Amino acid sequence: MPSPPLPRLRADLVATSRRLHQMGWVANHDGNLSVRLTGDRLLITPTAVSKLDVDDAMLIIVDLDGKVLEGRKKPFSELELHLAAYRSRPEIECVIHAHPPHATAFGLVGVELGPIAMPEIVVSLGDSIPTVPRLMPKTPELVKAVEATAAKVDAMLLAGNGALTLGASLEQALLRMELVEHYAKILSIARGLGTVQALPPGDAKKLLEARAKAGLGPKPKA
Repeated sequence: MPSPPLPRLRADLVATSRRLHQMGWVANHDGNLSVRLTGDRLLITPTAVSKLDVDDAMLIIVDLDGKVLEGRKKPFSELELHLAAYRSRPEIECVIHAHPPHATAFGLVGVELGPIAMPEIVVSLGDSIPTVPRLMPKTPELVKAVEATAAKVDAMLLAGNGALTLGASLEQALLRMELVEHYAKILSIARGLGTVQALPPGDAKKLLEARAKAGLGPKPKA
């Protein structure tokens, strides 16, 4: 499926950036977004700017080594995490990193965002939402951990650093972030009421098969 024209992608990136702020999933200069362009390039948000204030003139185009090709602003410092996801998943087109409060809280205290107990989660996100261990930002260890995790899932928590979602479009990556936060809220309430039971393995398997049939999830390596 061909990518939307560049002006449309730029407008969508600005709108999605502002949506992250409006949803309360970022504050200060938190969060970053990227979209894959043709020619091994990425369109990204800049560093040191509120996601509410991002506009078209601030967007940057970089190559897959992180070198700036177009734009006056500086790339965000966690660009390596996005590059790791793109290396791991050639089919994805977008990456979003944000700090939705409930999901981020799970990562902060080292509590698993599970068990996976709702069919909708399996179909949209898979049978797990793993947490990448707490590692210092911008270190090779963190980059390798994100690359390895992205090979298996479309959404992950970063211990102490929010959540990362991948998608075939900005809309899909945003909806996945929304679902991660929504499920974190549900689990927070449910755990106060009793024990959350995981979906039976047979049911989870059928749902994973439906997910694959719908073309969702990591594509098998050639």
